[in-house]
Amino acid sequence: MKANSETHARRHWMRYWMRRTAAVPKGFLRYQLLKALSEKPMSGSEIMSEIEKQTNGYWRPSPGSIYPLLAWLQDKGCIKEAAEKEPGMRRYTLTEQGKALLDEETKTREELHRRLEHFRPTRGLMGPIWLGLDRENARELRKTTKDLAMAVRDLFHELRREHSVEAVEKAKMVLEEATNKIRNITRSLHQQDTE
Repeated sequence: MKANSETHARRHWMRYWMRRTAAVPKGFLRYQLLKALSEKPMSGSEIMSEIEKQTNGYWRPSPGSIYPLLAWLQDKGCIKEAAEKEPGMRRYTLTEQGKALLDEETKTREELHRRLEHFRPTRGLMGPIWLGLDRENARELRKTTKDLAMAVRDLFHELRREHSVEAVEKAKMVLEEATNKIRNITRSLHQQDTE
């Protein structure tokens, strides 16, 4: 029960933060919209729900960002209304031009990820958290933390390329196990301090 309330609180905080900052990179919405339409015809509201699902509930684009983008893509010939119509529902599908734009954006994203492959996420982000420790111990923890962050980053890239439910479940199980072990160490140290 506590884990669910912590997850809910984290999602609430992330939604709040993303609504009030420029947290969504330029081109992210267009890429996600094109990617969603490459899988099946969708309406604006279905695209919003799909993007919310893809971001694990952290972000749901507003109608004010989706519908103007749909209109712009339709004007540019990248999408068109789907042939099968439902009363009161307007679904869109990619044109050949839209598929070409999605391919181009996918290649751009892959190139960016390739260039950032040697980026060290822990140096600026997590390295300083070990500053209060003995120098030798801190060095070892920094290295281990960096290795963990790099391993998670590599896993993310591989799962982005192609993944199965089994691979996701296996990764989730390993990460949950590591998280629980770290929390157990923290609890144990906390209990020692309070005794």
